[in-house]
Amino acid sequence: MPPPLMLSRRFAPLFWCQFFAAFNDNFLKTALVFLILFGSGGAGSEALITTASAIFIAPYFFLSALGGELADRYDKARVAQGLKFAEIFVAGLAALGYQRQSVPILFVALACFGVIAALFGPLKYGILPDHLRREQLPSGNALIEGATFVAILTGTIVGGLAARGGDSAAFVMLVMGIAIACWVASLWIPSTGEGAPQLKVSANIATSTVAMIRHLRADSRLWWGAMVTSWFWLVGIVVLSLLPPLIKTLIGGNEDTVTAYLALFSIAVGIGSGLAAAIARGRIVLNTTLAGCVLLGLFALDLGFATLGLIPAATPQAPGMVFSSTLGIRVAIDLAGLAIAGGLFIVPAFAAVQAWSGADYRARTVGAVNVLNAAFMTGGTVLVAVLQNFGVGVPRLFVLIGALTLVVAVLIRRTMPAAT
Repeated sequence: MPPPLMLSRRFAPLFWCQFFAAFNDNFLKTALVFLILFGSGGAGSEALITTASAIFIAPYFFLSALGGELADRYDKARVAQGLKFAEIFVAGLAALGYQRQSVPILFVALACFGVIAALFGPLKYGILPDHLRREQLPSGNALIEGATFVAILTGTIVGGLAARGGDSAAFVMLVMGIAIACWVASLWIPSTGEGAPQLKVSANIATSTVAMIRHLRADSRLWWGAMVTSWFWLVGIVVLSLLPPLIKTLIGGNEDTVTAYLALFSIAVGIGSGLAAAIARGRIVLNTTLAGCVLLGLFALDLGFATLGLIPAATPQAPGMVFSSTLGIRVAIDLAGLAIAGGLFIVPAFAAVQAWSGADYRARTVGAVNVLNAAFMTGGTVLVAVLQNFGVGVPRLFVLIGALTLVVAVLIRRTMPAAT
C-alpha cells in the first residue's frame, strides 16, 4: 500500500514548500495591513489596504506565462529551488522595511513576493499531476488549498502580533527563518524531468501570454474551468481585503477581534476543501463547485444585509465582547459559511483543469489560468478601491458580491461540462 500523501516524497516537500511561502506572503501582507489600519489610519486607509492586495496580485497577470514556460521547459523541481533561493533575499528586504516601519519598502517587498509567487504558481499546480495519480488530484488539491489558508491563518495571526508588538528582531528571525525553510523544503521535491524540452522560452511576455490564452480558449472545458476559478479568486481577494475594515469599522472590534475572525475564515476554508475532497472520493465532481457557488452567494448576501446601516461601537471591543453578541455570532456564521463554500467551489474545478490538461502543456495551461485569475483579481480589487473612494460601504460591497455570485452560479449550471 502506498504511503499517505503527507508522508510521500512525491507530495510532502511541495506541500511544505508552498505552505512556508504562503505563510511569509501573508505574514508580510498582514503586518502591512495592520500598520496601515492601526498605525497610520486616516482617510483612504481602506483603499490603501485594497491596493496592497492588488500590488501582490498584479505580477500574476504579467508573469504567469513566463512561469508556465519555465516550468514546462525545465525540470520543475529545479525551477522551484531557484525561485525559493531568491525569495530569501526578498525576505531580507521585508525585514529591512519592518525595522524602519517603512510602508513604501514593505510595499516593494510585497510586490517582489508577488513576482516570485506568480512564477511559482504554474509550477505548484502543474507539478501535481507529474507526481500524483488522477484519482489523487482532488485530495492533493484539497491539501494544497487547505494548507494555503492555514498558512494565511498563521501568517495573519503572527503578522498581526508583529505589527502590534513592534519587536523587529523577532520579525527578522521569523521572516528569514521561514524563507530558508521554504528553500530547504524545495530541495526535497523530486525531479520531474523536462516536460517540453524543445520549447523556447519567449522573451516577449505579451506574445507568450496571448498564445497561452488562445490555447486555453481553444478547449471549451479548460476555458470553463479558467472562468470558474477566476471568479473564485476574485471573490476571495475582495472578501479578504474587506474583512479587516468590516470587523474594525462596522463590528467595532480591536486587533485581536480582527485576527480571530480571519482565523475563523481561514480554518473554515480548510474545512471546505477537505469536505470537497471527501465528497469527490477520487473523482472530479463538478456539482460540488455549483453548490459551493450558490452557498457563497447566499452567505455574502446575508453578511451584507447583516451589517447594512450599522453604527460602529464607540470603543474597540475584544473578541469576547463581539462573539457574545447576536451580530457577532451572525457575522461569524456568515464568514465561516463563505469560507466553507469557497473550499467546495475551488477544489473540484481546479482538479478538473489539471486532469484535462496535456502533460507537455500543463504548466502553461495553469499559467494561462493564473493570468485570467490575476486579471479578475486585479480588476476586482481596483474596482472595489474606486467604489470605496466614491463612498460605497463594505456592506453594500458584500451584497453586490453575493448577487453577482448567484448570477455566476446560474451560468455555471448552464455551461458545466462533463467531469471526465
